[in-house]
Amino acid sequence: MTKIEPLGAIRERVTADLRQEIIAGSLRPGDRLVERELAERFGVSRVPVREAIRALVAEGFVHFETPRRTVVRRLTPTDVKELFELREALEVYAAGLAASRATPEDLAEVQELVDRAATATEAGDAEVITDVNSRLHDRIMAMAGNSLLTEALEPVAGRLRWMTRRNEEWPQLLVEHRELYEAIASGDPDRARAHALTHVRTNYRSTVRHLFGEEAP
Repeated sequence: MTKIEPLGAIRERVTADLRQEIIAGSLRPGDRLVERELAERFGVSRVPVREAIRALVAEGFVHFETPRRTVVRRLTPTDVKELFELREALEVYAAGLAASRATPEDLAEVQELVDRAATATEAGDAEVITDVNSRLHDRIMAMAGNSLLTEALEPVAGRLRWMTRRNEEWPQLLVEHRELYEAIASGDPDRARAHALTHVRTNYRSTVRHLFGEEAP
Protein backbone atom coordinates (compact mmCIF):
# COMPACT_ATOMS: atom_id res chain seq x y z
CA MET A 1 0.00 0.00 0.00
CA THR A 2 1.14 3.54 -0.78
CA LYS A 3 1.77 5.54 2.38
CA ILE A 4 -0.25 8.76 2.45
CA GLU A 5 1.71 11.77 3.68
CA PRO A 6 -0.24 13.72 6.33
CA LEU A 7 -1.37 17.20 5.32
CA GLY A 8 0.61 18.75 8.15
CA ALA A 9 3.81 17.07 6.98
CA ILE A 10 3.20 18.27 3.41
CA ARG A 11 2.69 21.82 4.66
CA GLU A 12 5.90 21.72 6.67
CA ARG A 13 7.85 20.33 3.73
CA VAL A 14 6.57 22.98 1.31
CA THR A 15 7.19 25.73 3.88
CA ALA A 16 10.75 24.53 4.49
CA ASP A 17 11.50 24.25 0.76
CA LEU A 18 10.14 27.71 -0.03
CA ARG A 19 11.95 29.24 2.94
CA GLN A 20 15.23 27.71 1.78
CA GLU A 21 14.70 28.94 -1.79
CA ILE A 22 14.23 32.47 -0.46
CA ILE A 23 17.29 32.26 1.79
CA ALA A 24 19.43 30.82 -1.02
CA GLY A 25 18.23 33.44 -3.49
CA SER A 26 16.40 31.14 -5.90
CA LEU A 27 13.31 33.18 -5.07
CA ARG A 28 14.28 36.84 -5.03
CA PRO A 29 12.67 39.89 -3.44
CA GLY A 30 9.64 40.89 -5.50
CA ASP A 31 9.14 37.42 -7.02
CA ARG A 32 5.50 36.40 -7.02
CA LEU A 33 4.26 33.24 -5.31
CA VAL A 34 1.34 31.75 -7.23
CA GLU A 35 -0.52 28.95 -5.43
CA ARG A 36 -1.45 27.03 -8.59
CA GLU A 37 2.08 27.10 -9.98
CA LEU A 38 3.66 26.09 -6.69
CA ALA A 39 1.15 23.27 -6.18
CA GLU A 40 2.05 21.88 -9.60
CA ARG A 41 5.78 22.23 -8.97
CA PHE A 42 5.65 20.45 -5.60
CA GLY A 43 3.08 17.92 -6.73
CA VAL A 44 0.62 18.79 -3.98
CA SER A 45 -2.81 20.37 -3.63
CA ARG A 46 -3.20 24.13 -3.21
CA VAL A 47 -4.22 23.81 0.47
CA PRO A 48 -0.73 23.08 1.91
CA VAL A 49 0.77 25.69 -0.42
CA ARG A 50 -1.70 28.29 0.84
CA GLU A 51 -0.88 27.40 4.44
CA ALA A 52 2.87 27.47 3.71
CA ILE A 53 2.56 30.97 2.25
CA ARG A 54 0.69 32.14 5.34
CA ALA A 55 3.44 30.70 7.54
CA LEU A 56 6.09 32.55 5.53
CA VAL A 57 4.10 35.78 5.83
CA ALA A 58 4.14 35.34 9.60
CA GLU A 59 7.90 34.71 9.52
CA GLY A 60 8.48 37.90 7.51
CA PHE A 61 9.72 36.28 4.29
CA VAL A 62 6.78 37.19 2.05
CA HIS A 63 3.86 39.60 2.14
CA PHE A 64 0.57 40.29 0.43
CA GLU A 65 0.92 43.22 -1.98
CA THR A 66 -2.78 42.85 -2.70
CA PRO A 67 -5.33 40.23 -1.58
CA ARG A 68 -4.51 38.28 -4.76
CA ARG A 69 -0.79 38.97 -5.11
CA THR A 70 1.85 37.52 -2.77
CA VAL A 71 5.52 38.33 -3.28
CA VAL A 72 8.86 37.72 -1.60
CA ARG A 73 9.45 40.62 0.75
CA ARG A 74 11.85 43.39 -0.17
CA LEU A 75 14.04 44.10 2.84
CA THR A 76 14.48 47.73 3.82
CA PRO A 77 17.33 49.38 5.75
CA THR A 78 14.94 49.71 8.69
CA ASP A 79 14.22 45.95 8.62
CA VAL A 80 17.93 45.21 8.78
CA LYS A 81 18.61 47.81 11.50
CA GLU A 82 15.84 46.53 13.76
CA LEU A 83 16.82 42.89 13.39
CA PHE A 84 20.46 43.59 14.13
CA GLU A 85 19.52 45.69 17.16
CA LEU A 86 17.66 42.66 18.49
CA ARG A 87 20.56 40.40 17.63
CA GLU A 88 22.98 42.72 19.41
CA ALA A 89 20.88 42.75 22.56
CA LEU A 90 20.44 38.98 22.72
CA GLU A 91 23.62 37.49 21.23
CA VAL A 92 26.03 39.73 23.12
CA TYR A 93 24.39 38.81 26.42
CA ALA A 94 24.33 35.13 25.42
CA ALA A 95 28.06 35.17 24.63
CA GLY A 96 28.82 36.35 28.15
CA LEU A 97 26.69 33.60 29.65
CA ALA A 98 28.28 31.01 27.35
CA ALA A 99 31.76 32.02 28.50
CA SER A 100 30.81 31.35 32.12
CA ARG A 101 28.79 28.18 31.51
CA ALA A 102 30.37 26.32 28.57
CA THR A 103 31.56 22.77 29.20
CA PRO A 104 34.58 21.21 27.47
CA GLU A 105 32.12 19.26 25.32
CA ASP A 106 30.34 22.47 24.30
CA LEU A 107 33.61 24.10 23.32
CA ALA A 108 34.68 21.05 21.33
CA GLU A 109 31.45 21.27 19.31
CA VAL A 110 31.99 24.96 18.56
CA GLN A 111 35.61 24.31 17.60
CA GLU A 112 34.43 21.63 15.18
CA LEU A 113 31.96 24.06 13.61
CA VAL A 114 34.69 26.68 13.20
CA ASP A 115 36.90 24.08 11.53
CA ARG A 116 34.07 23.12 9.17
CA ALA A 117 33.50 26.79 8.38
CA ALA A 118 37.19 27.13 7.53
CA THR A 119 37.00 24.21 5.10
CA ALA A 120 33.85 25.58 3.47
CA THR A 121 35.36 29.07 3.25
CA GLU A 122 38.43 27.73 1.49
CA ALA A 123 36.15 25.90 -0.96
CA GLY A 124 33.87 28.92 -1.41
CA ASP A 125 30.81 26.79 -0.60
CA ALA A 126 28.13 29.39 0.21
CA GLU A 127 25.47 26.90 1.29
CA VAL A 128 27.72 25.09 3.75
CA ILE A 129 29.13 28.36 5.07
CA THR A 130 25.64 29.70 5.72
CA ASP A 131 24.50 26.49 7.39
CA VAL A 132 27.58 26.05 9.59
CA ASN A 133 27.69 29.70 10.66
CA SER A 134 24.01 29.57 11.61
CA ARG A 135 24.58 26.39 13.61
CA LEU A 136 27.56 28.00 15.34
CA HIS A 137 25.42 30.90 16.56
CA ASP A 138 22.67 28.47 17.59
CA ARG A 139 25.21 26.49 19.59
CA ILE A 140 26.45 29.58 21.42
CA MET A 141 22.86 30.49 22.29
CA ALA A 142 22.35 26.97 23.62
CA MET A 143 25.58 27.18 25.65
CA ALA A 144 24.18 30.26 27.39
CA GLY A 145 21.76 27.93 29.13
CA ASN A 146 18.79 30.30 28.99
CA SER A 147 15.83 28.95 27.05
CA LEU A 148 14.05 32.31 27.03
CA LEU A 149 16.95 33.88 25.12
CA THR A 150 16.68 31.18 22.47
CA GLU A 151 12.90 31.56 22.25
CA ALA A 152 13.20 35.33 21.89
CA LEU A 153 15.50 35.03 18.86
CA GLU A 154 13.77 32.05 17.24
CA PRO A 155 10.98 33.98 15.42
CA VAL A 156 13.52 36.06 13.46
CA ALA A 157 16.30 33.49 13.08
CA GLY A 158 15.22 32.65 9.54
CA ARG A 159 15.20 36.28 8.45
CA LEU A 160 18.63 36.85 9.97
CA ARG A 161 19.95 33.87 8.03
CA TRP A 162 18.34 35.30 4.88
CA MET A 163 20.07 38.65 5.40
CA THR A 164 23.48 37.32 6.31
CA ARG A 165 23.41 34.91 3.34
CA ARG A 166 23.83 38.01 1.17
CA ASN A 167 27.08 38.86 2.98
CA GLU A 168 29.87 37.08 1.12
CA GLU A 169 32.81 38.43 3.13
CA TRP A 170 33.45 34.88 4.26
CA PRO A 171 37.14 35.09 5.24
CA GLN A 172 36.32 38.02 7.54
CA LEU A 173 33.40 36.09 9.06
CA LEU A 174 35.72 33.16 9.72
CA VAL A 175 38.22 35.41 11.53
CA GLU A 176 35.45 36.88 13.67
CA HIS A 177 34.03 33.48 14.55
CA ARG A 178 37.44 32.18 15.53
CA GLU A 179 37.99 35.19 17.78
CA LEU A 180 34.53 34.77 19.29
CA TYR A 181 35.18 31.10 19.99
CA GLU A 182 38.51 31.90 21.64
CA ALA A 183 36.89 34.60 23.78
CA ILE A 184 34.18 32.22 24.98
CA ALA A 185 36.73 29.45 25.56
CA SER A 186 38.77 31.83 27.74
CA GLY A 187 35.94 31.81 30.29
CA ASP A 188 35.98 35.62 30.45
CA PRO A 189 32.41 36.95 30.04
CA ASP A 190 33.56 40.54 29.43
CA ARG A 191 35.90 39.45 26.66
CA ALA A 192 33.21 37.26 25.11
CA ARG A 193 30.65 40.09 25.14
CA ALA A 194 33.16 42.51 23.60
CA HIS A 195 33.95 40.14 20.71
CA ALA A 196 30.27 39.33 20.18
CA LEU A 197 29.43 43.04 20.00
CA THR A 198 32.19 43.71 17.49
CA HIS A 199 31.05 40.72 15.41
CA VAL A 200 27.39 41.73 15.30
CA ARG A 201 28.18 45.34 14.40
CA THR A 202 30.72 44.37 11.73
CA ASN A 203 28.22 41.91 10.26
CA TYR A 204 25.55 44.62 10.28
CA ARG A 205 27.74 46.99 8.27
CA SER A 206 28.66 44.23 5.80
CA THR A 207 25.03 43.18 5.37
CA VAL A 208 23.86 46.75 4.70
CA ARG A 209 26.67 47.22 2.20
CA HIS A 210 25.82 44.03 0.31
CA LEU A 211 22.05 44.53 0.38
CA PHE A 212 21.86 48.24 -0.42
CA GLY A 213 25.29 49.23 -1.70
CA GLU A 214 25.73 51.80 1.04
CA GLU A 215 27.49 52.18 4.36
CA ALA A 216 25.53 51.60 7.56
CA PRO A 217 25.03 54.64 9.79
